[in-house]
Amino acid sequence: MSPADFHTSLKIDFSRGITRSSLSLRMLASFGMMLALLGCQVTRSEGSEAERPKLRELVNIDDRILEYAKEAASRAPYAPPGDTARERLAQGVRHLLNGDIGEAERRLAGVGFQVTRLTDTVSGRRYDEVAARKPGDEARWGRLYVSADATLRWSVQVPHPVADSGTESLGVRLLEEVPGGALVVAGAHRTAGRGDAADVAHRTDSAFHAIITETQKKGIPGVQLHGFAKDSDRPFDAILSTGATRTAPMEAAALADRMQGDGLRVCRGWSKRCPLEGTTNAQGKSAKRNGATFLHVELAPGARGGGNDADEAAMALSGLLATWSDAGR
Repeated sequence: MSPADFHTSLKIDFSRGITRSSLSLRMLASFGMMLALLGCQVTRSEGSEAERPKLRELVNIDDRILEYAKEAASRAPYAPPGDTARERLAQGVRHLLNGDIGEAERRLAGVGFQVTRLTDTVSGRRYDEVAARKPGDEARWGRLYVSADATLRWSVQVPHPVADSGTESLGVRLLEEVPGGALVVAGAHRTAGRGDAADVAHRTDSAFHAIITETQKKGIPGVQLHGFAKDSDRPFDAILSTGATRTAPMEAAALADRMQGDGLRVCRGWSKRCPLEGTTNAQGKSAKRNGATFLHVELAPGARGGGNDADEAAMALSGLLATWSDAGR
């Protein structure tokens, strides 16, 4: 019962000769119950102490994520987490996504990670950050940012920060513009490890892959952002594909239509042969196994960063994520 309902139900009939003292008692009781109901509403909206991370910070979310992503430019040595560390990370993320933050913090602490509740100084929106507690090898495994103000409906993935310039800033923009999202950012340059060890889009032994797999197990659709150099073999502004899956959901076709309508030249991997289709992408294969939607998005320089077509590409992707967000309500 809401306070308004309660107030409506307490109609006083003066024809029954209620004394002034009894009327005062009833009014005090009514006021007290209204305060109690309002108190319950505040508690529900803010959540209990156990449902909030112990660490909290007030930050500019844009700066926070981009400063981390740009550290990949140093090409500091990268080594993937071992099997045990990867499993603990996955367990921690699983508990976080299920709303059990206390258990998530315990699991993540075992591998040097922590959960921090961030409040953006610009928008006031809140995000839960999963990140290494200190600089070092673990810090280059990557980070996760999850909206704390809405149910998770989609993810955006940035496997090659700096190497695919502009994908990190596009990922942050999408996280901020559409509610209910998660952003997964790799922590190392794709050439920082031995061989292709840091090319997390094609590896299953990374924290990046373990985190994304947990979202896929919950049926969360995802977009993975890449960049390519335009040349005669790639005369496109955007190359869209569904990774290991050869068919496309309706929203993928709608994304291609919107980009094309905004003047971008688009290659659709599900209806013709395109370069860079992402058919060997590790997260695309995992999505197929877990029955989750996966879109592999390759963008030319002009469609990311500060390019002439960057706004059109970003708005089209925002529309896609908004569709996923609305569909989950």
